[in-house]
Amino acid sequence: MTTPAGWYPDGDGLRYWDGSRWTEHVAPRPATAAPTPRTAATPAGRGPGPAHWFGWGGLVAVAFLGGLSSGVSGFFSLAGAYVLVVAVVGLVRGHVGWARLRGRATAGVALAAAVVITGIGGATASPVEGSTGLELAGPTAAAPTGAASASAVPTPVPTPTPSPPSTPTVTPTPSPTPTKAAPARGTALAALATVAVKGRAPKTGYDRAQFGTAWKDVDRNGCDTRNDILRRDLRPFTLKAGTHGCLVLSGTLKSPYTGATKAFVRGQGTSSAVQIDHVVALSDAWQKGAQQLDAGTRTAFANDPLNLLAVEGAVNQAKSDGDAATWLPPRKAYRCAYVARQVAVKVRYHLWMTAAEHDAVERILLTCPGQKLPTAGAVALGGGRVVSAPAPTTTAPRVVSPPPPGGTDPHFDTCKAAKAAGYGPYYRGRDAEYDWYRDADSDGIVCE
Repeated sequence: MTTPAGWYPDGDGLRYWDGSRWTEHVAPRPATAAPTPRTAATPAGRGPGPAHWFGWGGLVAVAFLGGLSSGVSGFFSLAGAYVLVVAVVGLVRGHVGWARLRGRATAGVALAAAVVITGIGGATASPVEGSTGLELAGPTAAAPTGAASASAVPTPVPTPTPSPPSTPTVTPTPSPTPTKAAPARGTALAALATVAVKGRAPKTGYDRAQFGTAWKDVDRNGCDTRNDILRRDLRPFTLKAGTHGCLVLSGTLKSPYTGATKAFVRGQGTSSAVQIDHVVALSDAWQKGAQQLDAGTRTAFANDPLNLLAVEGAVNQAKSDGDAATWLPPRKAYRCAYVARQVAVKVRYHLWMTAAEHDAVERILLTCPGQKLPTAGAVALGGGRVVSAPAPTTTAPRVVSPPPPGGTDPHFDTCKAAKAAGYGPYYRGRDAEYDWYRDADSDGIVCE
C-alpha cells in the first residue's frame, strides 16, 4: 500500500512526503499542529523504493562476498567499508534517505560504527584452516516499517565467536630398532649363537692326565697325533725311513700366529722350537664343561686335529691356557680364523664360553661375518721326503749291573736321567735300550 502524501514529523520539524520521495526542506513544527495522519504503513527511511533495496541489498551482498572470500575477517572488513562509504556520503550531503541518515549527526554515528566494524574485521584476520565463510549466517536488516526517526542507527551485526583452530595430535612414529643381519648359515658367527654363555667353573681337579696319554694314536693310523700335525702343518718336511710315513725328522713352519718362518729339526734341544698348540687349551676346556665329559671324549678332545696347530714354542708358552678374552694371535690377519676354530671346537664338544670370551669372539667375527666354520679330519700318512735317520753319535749296549769305572753304557732308572747323562734317543728295532723304557706316544722313539 502506498503511503499518502503529507507532512510527517522529523526531529523538531516536519518533512513533506509527496508519495514517492521526501523533500529536502524541513519545515518548523507549528505550535498547534494538526493531528499527523498515520496509517498502518507509516514510511521509514527513504521508503521502499529502489534506492532502499539497492542500499540494504548492497550491504548484505558485499558482506556475504567478503565472508566467502576471507571468512569472518572478510565479512566484517567489507561490511565496515560499505558502511564507511555510506557514512561519508551522509556527512557530505547531510542525509542518506534509505539508510535513515537524516542529518550529519546520525552520519557521524554511522561513521563510528563503520570504524568499529572494520576493526572487528582486522581483529579476526588470522586465517582459520578450512574456513570458507559459508558458515556465517548473520541476520540481515529488514526495511523499517515504523514511524520515521531522526536518530535511527543500523544495528551492528553480532560478531560470531570463531571456534579456535584444532591442533592435530601428532603421535610420534617410533624409530625402527636397528637389528643385526642374521649371519649366513655355515659361518662361525652363526655357530657362535649356539654356544652357551656361563661363568667359569673351578679349576679344581684339573690335571693333564685327565685328557689321556699325550699324543695318543686316536685315529689308529699307526702314528701319534704330534707327528700327524707336523705332517699337516710343515712344508716341506722329511720323514724317517721305516716308519711307514709317520715320523717327521725336519721341516719348515710358517707360523699362523705370527707369520714368521721357523725351522723344525727333531732332536734333543731342537724339537721344542715347534710345538703343538691346543687352540682351546685343556685347562680352559676343563673349566668350561670338559669336567662333565667322560675320559674317552676328553682324550679325543686333546688329540682332535680340529683343536691342534703347529706353532712356535715361545708363542705357545706365552698363550698358556688363555681364552679369546685374554689372548689373541699377534698376527691380526689370522684372528678371524683363530676364533672361528675355537667356536668350532666348543660347538663339537658342547663347551661353553664366559660372557667376556663370547663378546671378544663376536667383536672379531663381526669384522669377517663370512668366516666359515672350519672342519678337520684324519691326517694321512706320508707326503714328505723319506730319509734315513742319522746314526746316533753315541751307542751304548745295555748294562744291567752298575757300570765299571770309565764305562760308556750306564743304566738309569728314567729317560730323564739317561738324557741328563748324554744318552738317547733310542729307536725301536735298532737300539736295545728302546725296550728299557716306555714309549708313551708310540712313535718308535724313547728318551727323545
